[in-house]
Amino acid sequence: MLVERRATGEPVAYIRGLKEFYGLVLAVDPRALIPRPETELLVELGLGHLRRSLTERPRPAGAPPFLVWDIATGSGAICVALAVESRRRGYSADVRFRASDTSPEALSLATENAVGHGVADVIGFSVADLAALADLDEPADAARADLILANLPYIPSAVLPTLPVAASFEPQLALDGGKDGLDLVRRLLAQLDSALAKGGVALLEIGAAQAEEVRAAASRSLPGWELDIHADLAGLPRVVELRQPDAARAAA
Repeated sequence: MLVERRATGEPVAYIRGLKEFYGLVLAVDPRALIPRPETELLVELGLGHLRRSLTERPRPAGAPPFLVWDIATGSGAICVALAVESRRRGYSADVRFRASDTSPEALSLATENAVGHGVADVIGFSVADLAALADLDEPADAARADLILANLPYIPSAVLPTLPVAASFEPQLALDGGKDGLDLVRRLLAQLDSALAKGGVALLEIGAAQAEEVRAAASRSLPGWELDIHADLAGLPRVVELRQPDAARAAA
């Protein structure tokens, strides 16, 4: 019975099998985290970067498509939303997408969502450990991305037992960020220099109290990179934008 499932605290999205995100209806189930409204900011910022990169600074003739890499894609919400909106805006011929995750089960859900929204033809799915290029079946030069987006687990391990009961139904791998919540964020920061193409940009979702810790970690792993913090609709720090030094000069 649906009522009995809800009485145990199971999230409504899992009971319905659906969740609305960035104007799309996505399939959701315990294979992946339920997309949160605050993550829509990643999509907004990603689309802004795509627009600037593809219309204000057109790519040279013969250049490969602009590569967007959604790391730890989960349900595929970010990548699917970006692909759908890019197609609507007429960017499809100039951009391709990669969605990766350590979980094959999550990737299968992301693939289902891409097929359901008609964008599976522009998204490549890969099992990969964060931005490890060695996990990809591509030459290193082709594997480097122009734009990386990631909503990694960032909840401190000790906080997990205090979350609402609904969170206990979600995959803990998608929530647990280690002692201070930033274990995976630090690992990804250390990989960005090799994972991004020249002039690349990374957008990382973080917890509202983690901005200064991430700033310090980025200064150690990526000296000379430009860093901005974007606030969500509640005014809380939510997305870190990292730009390679030559990307910063181009934006100046």
